Amino acid sequence: MGLTPPPDISAIGRQFRIAGELHSAKPITHGHINDTYVGTYHHLGSPRRYIHQRINHHVFKDPAAVMDNIQRVTTHIRQKLTTAGTRDLDRRVLTLVPTHAGATHHCTSDGNYWRTYSFIENAHIHDVVETPAQAHASAREYGLFQQLLTDLPGPRLAETILDFHHTPKRFAALQRAITQDAFNRAHTCRTEIDFTLRRQPITTVLLDLHRQGAIPERITHNDTKFNNVMLDDATGEGICVLDLDTVMPGLALYDFGDMVRTTTSPTAEDELDLSKVRLEMSMYEALARGYLSTAGGFLNPAEKQHLAFSGKLITFEIGIRFLTDYLEGDHYFKIHRPAHNLDRCRTQFRLVESIEQQEDAMTRLGALLA
Repeated sequence: MGLTPPPDISAIGRQFRIAGELHSAKPITHGHINDTYVGTYHHLGSPRRYIHQRINHHVFKDPAAVMDNIQRVTTHIRQKLTTAGTRDLDRRVLTLVPTHAGATHHCTSDGNYWRTYSFIENAHIHDVVETPAQAHASAREYGLFQQLLTDLPGPRLAETILDFHHTPKRFAALQRAITQDAFNRAHTCRTEIDFTLRRQPITTVLLDLHRQGAIPERITHNDTKFNNVMLDDATGEGICVLDLDTVMPGLALYDFGDMVRTTTSPTAEDELDLSKVRLEMSMYEALARGYLSTAGGFLNPAEKQHLAFSGKLITFEIGIRFLTDYLEGDHYFKIHRPAHNLDRCRTQFRLVESIEQQEDAMTRLGALLA
């Protein structure tokens, strides 16, 4: 089977309201799901960059609903920031570039869905957190993102991936993958399988609280990795939240939990040397302070009480997802080496262990900050 030919970015760009001609295009490879390219266009002697992104319609079954969510969310945030007198709006919220017909996306003849954003200059994403200041900045921006969406008018946003953070269903999917063992891999990850089985009771905690009315549904990002916030090159502050495909109804703790997962350990998501994987309390404290500085005004006591727990749960859940994908033949997450998803799983589970060792101290800290 041959390699998929690269897309004609020039042809894609011509579908959108972009002035000038394409000068160059290069792929961005850090994402797991969508295919992303940076296109540089020249107009009247000046370059301007745009992001062209092919939506993975195998993961996001209804790309039009994804784009409707994104348009509603970005429009609302822009309006709120404008009312607040925020400067530099085009760097503070993603800007969709419409097609010539005024649509949010373009569907090609081969059934692929493309969208275009204005490129945010003088800011970067970082795959690995390096300082507590960075942790604070990213968490503050994610908290602000949630806060700005607390009054988004109805109707309810579409669920772009059903049960995305439904941990019991993720656990059930893993159990099916273990039973079927379609790729004869279960024998290579027995330790990881046993790790998950021992922790099944924690999978229902947040959903039980939600069913009891203790934790409300909110509009959440649902994929709050550290590298989904852009940090300003000059000030280091968080300026814009990226990757809005999974913005939908959820629990605020899902977002904080994923921040803990991706921001508190000084390693990459797929670190091979597990001795390096650990939760650093200085990072956690910076994360909690940053998040509560913007989200603390609307979170209720039960949400604040479970901040530390959410980090353990979501790290466990993502580890389950990586393990499930490994057992099912790596059809969901992009991999760059054999057993890549198993490596990712092992990193998550090691972080779960580190959180468990420090969970009491994390909970006490959260109570002090709240």
